[in-house]
Amino acid sequence: MASGHTVKAFDEDLGQLRALISEMGGRAEAAITGALEALVNRDLESAVRIVEGDRRIDELEAEVERQVVRLIALRAPMADDLREVLAALKIAGVVERMGDYAKNIAKRIALLQEARGMEAMAVLPAMGKIAAEMVRNVLDAFVLRDAEAAMAVAARDRAVDDFYNSLFRTLLTYMMENPHNITASTHLLFIAKNIERIGDHATNVAEMVYFAATGHQMAERAKGEDPLSGDI
Repeated sequence: MASGHTVKAFDEDLGQLRALISEMGGRAEAAITGALEALVNRDLESAVRIVEGDRRIDELEAEVERQVVRLIALRAPMADDLREVLAALKIAGVVERMGDYAKNIAKRIALLQEARGMEAMAVLPAMGKIAAEMVRNVLDAFVLRDAEAAMAVAARDRAVDDFYNSLFRTLLTYMMENPHNITASTHLLFIAKNIERIGDHATNVAEMVYFAATGHQMAERAKGEDPLSGDI
């Protein structure tokens, strides 16, 4: 009976941990989508709300950390269970960073009054849509311990990279053709880079989910060449 009670308590703790991660992921996905909508619509009020809402994602990350420490101290999980608990801790940190990227996008909206009519403005929402879907799908894979779904998310990162590389070339051309485009193009390039990094982080989470579910590392993925290496 004691053993059964312990197992049930551990499962409940894991359920709470998954719920916290799911809420973080849902808020990060909403922030990404909302930031791109605010960009297209020049909605400064929504942009401010997204920046302010990032605080809740930070609070959830801190709660995940507390739950993980408590769970390890009280339940001493082993093998598969320990992999999942540690994956949750790492994933929370990555999702928090995704929220930061969405916040960074929202902060730039007020600076983009000169970007109307630029081709990149029409492409960014499509790029952001893929990244946001990757976030949602990879967190679903974590909750379900679905290794195949995690692999599918990782495979989509190439599409985000292709968008970014195309945008980079387009914006560079704008800047070379007309110096008046430099400021707006630079802001759009930073936004595109933030979306590209969200895709990378979603792929990193997919790799963690795959390892937690299988005990094996996901095969290394091919990645397109980044014309602007480094983290922005």
